[in-house]
Amino acid sequence: MEFIRSSPLVPWLLLFLAAGLAAVVVYLLWRWQRTAMRLAEVSRELAQAYARDSLTGLLTPRQFERELDHAVLHGDFEGQAVCVLYTDVDHFRSTNEAFGKQAGDQVLQELAKRIQTRLGSGIIAARMVGNEFAVIVRGGLETGRHAAALVTAACAAPILVQSKAKSQSLIFTCSIGLAAYPEHAERRNLVERAAMAMRSVKLAGGDGFAEYDPLLAQARRDSASLMHDLRGALERQEFQLYYQPKIDARSLQVTSAEALIRWRHPKRGLVGPDKFISLAERYGMMQSIGRWVIEQACLQAQIWREQGLSMRIAVNISGQQLRRDDFAEHLHSVLVQTGTPAARFTCEITESVALENTAATMLTFEKLRAMGVHVSIDDFGTGHSSLATLRKLPAAELKIDRAFVIDLESSEHAQFIANSVVRMAHALDMRVVAEGVETRDQRDLLVAMGCDELQGYLFAKPMRAKELGVWAAREHEKAEALFRPSLYFESDPLA
Repeated sequence: MEFIRSSPLVPWLLLFLAAGLAAVVVYLLWRWQRTAMRLAEVSRELAQAYARDSLTGLLTPRQFERELDHAVLHGDFEGQAVCVLYTDVDHFRSTNEAFGKQAGDQVLQELAKRIQTRLGSGIIAARMVGNEFAVIVRGGLETGRHAAALVTAACAAPILVQSKAKSQSLIFTCSIGLAAYPEHAERRNLVERAAMAMRSVKLAGGDGFAEYDPLLAQARRDSASLMHDLRGALERQEFQLYYQPKIDARSLQVTSAEALIRWRHPKRGLVGPDKFISLAERYGMMQSIGRWVIEQACLQAQIWREQGLSMRIAVNISGQQLRRDDFAEHLHSVLVQTGTPAARFTCEITESVALENTAATMLTFEKLRAMGVHVSIDDFGTGHSSLATLRKLPAAELKIDRAFVIDLESSEHAQFIANSVVRMAHALDMRVVAEGVETRDQRDLLVAMGCDELQGYLFAKPMRAKELGVWAAREHEKAEALFRPSLYFESDPLA
C-alpha cells in the first residue's frame, strides 16, 4: 500500500481516470441534448399534426376552438364582434359515390384553397368533419354576410377532378350558417349555433346562407321530439294513406290515384309528409316506411280492381329507397302477391333523384325497366334535365312542378316552360301530368298545350281510399266535371 502511494504513476492514473470520467459526462450531456432536440422536434411535428388537417392543411376542430377563444378575448378587449361561418358542401356524398373518394378528396382540397384565397391569407379556417368547414371572421354580421357570399362564390366555380384517368368538371353549392358573438351566442355555443343555422339552410334545399335565429333552437327541440315519436309510429299503426286522383285531360275520367302518406299523431293530430319525411330520411327510417306504403297501396289497388276500378296506383319513391339493392326485388314480390300488373304501378321519383346518375340508382332503373314498371319524373322543371338525360331513364311520364302551374295565368315565363315540357315529353313518347291545378283557367291552358293528365284541388283533394272509391264511381252534383267509370290507359312497352 505504501508503494502505491509513493509511486510516481499515481497522479497520472488519477488524471487519466478524471479525463475518462469527464469524457463520459460530456458524452452523456451530448446524448441528452441530442435527445432533447429530437424530442422537441417530434413535439413540434405532433403539435403541427394536432393543429392542421392532413388533407386540406386547414386547422383541426380542436385548434379552431383555441383560435376562437383568442379571437373572442381579443374582440372583448377591442370591443369588436366575432362571427363564425359554418359551411357544408351540398350533395357531397353523391360525388364520392359516383366518382370515388379520391375525387372527393380533390374537391375538399380545392375548396380549402379557395376559401383561404377568397377570404385572405390570414383567415382562420378549419375542416371540422367530412365536408364541413368553419371560418372565424373578425367583425359583425355585415362582415360575416360578405364572407359568406365569397365562400358561396368559391363553391360555385367548377372544380376539375381526376377520376379513373379522365378529367371531370364538377359544380357544387354550399349551405352556410352564421352566428355572431356576442349578438347570437356566448363563446361556448357559438359554433353550435352557426351549425344550427347551416342545417336550416340544408333543410330548405341548400345553396345559400342564413343567420342564427333563436326560433331555430325551439324548432330543433320540436324536431327531436317528433323524431322520437316517429320511431314507433309504424309499429303503432299511426300511418294512413290518402289518395289523390289524376284526371284524363280530354275525357275527364279518373286514370290513376297517387298514394300520399299521413301520420295520425296521438297528440298533434294529422301530420303531413312535409313535417316528417325529411326526418325519416335523415335518421334511416325511410326504408321501412317506404316498404309499408308500397304494400298498402298495392293492397288497396287490388281491392279497387275487385270493385271494377282499374286505376293505376302511384307511389312516391325516395332516393334512399331507390339506392337500395333490394328495392326492385321487394317491389316485384309485392306486385306478384297482390296481383298488381307492373305497368299499373307508377314509381314517382323526383327529378333531382333521377339525375343522381349513381351506380346504385342506375342499376335500380334498369331493373324497373326490365319489370315494365311505369316510372314518372316528379317535380319536373326544378332541376337540370336534358333530352339526353331523359332518354336514358325508363320514364313513361313527366309531372310538371306545381310552381309553374300556379303562375300559368299570370306569367308568360311559366306558360313557356310548361309548354316546352309538354312538347319535349311528347317528343320522347312520354305522357305529361300537371299537378297543383286549382282553377279553370289553369286547366284550360294546360289542355290547350296538350297536357295528358291533370291533378289538383280543382278536381279533388287527397281522400281516404273508401271515399275515393265512392267518389270515382258516381256523379257529383257540384263537381267541376262528370266522372264516368274509371278509365285506364296502358302505357307503351318500355324498350
